[in-house]
Amino acid sequence: MKSLCVVVVLTSILSLEQRLALAQGEQSTGAREVIRQVIPQYPFMARQMSLSGTVRLEAVVRVDGEVKTILVEGGPILVQSALSAARAWKWQKSDHETTELLEFSFKP
Repeated sequence: MKSLCVVVVLTSILSLEQRLALAQGEQSTGAREVIRQVIPQYPFMARQMSLSGTVRLEAVVRVDGEVKTILVEGGPILVQSALSAARAWKWQKSDHETTELLEFSFKP
């Protein structure tokens, strides 16, 4: 029974830690309105190493508002988290594809 309680407590602490470890800022500069925005999690390894930085992404957004492709500019440790979040973003519908610039700032 004690080991079950320990597992529950540790799981709760880890999930709280993950929720608190999000990128500090995100920004979209483009003509289309963002209707779903996902904040990337600050990677555990990057936080342990006190890494900070900004990841810039150039997303081509389809007519339906979903991400089609993403061009990346930034460091490899922080990029995966930014890419995962950016793929979940959604913009309002349009009559043509657009290119949206995203910027995620990570600070320990």
